[in-house]
Amino acid sequence: MERIAHSLNASEPGSQLRVQIQTDPRYLDFPSRSTEQEVLGLRLPVAAIEDVLSGKIWAAQDPERRASKRRKDLLDIERLIEAHPNLRSKVPQDIADRLSN
Repeated sequence: MERIAHSLNASEPGSQLRVQIQTDPRYLDFPSRSTEQEVLGLRLPVAAIEDVLSGKIWAAQDPERRASKRRKDLLDIERLIEAHPNLRSKVPQDIADRLSN
């Protein structure tokens, strides 16, 4: 277990599974919208894609995050809307303006 700002990260040596538990109060409703999915052979609750996008948007807009992390968040947002074009309308204009066309 490792505690970092706004989350707990858990892993077991030798396992590919990494679990991140968000402690930021903005994430409190996410579990109620999660669905059970198979992940590396385990049935686990997985966040709804819209919630994943929201978390990435919050991270990309966080001025306290390292610039390299914010760029990664923007790339993750871009990948999400490429895979799920219906999510594009949920991306705030300030983020959309920073994405490739």
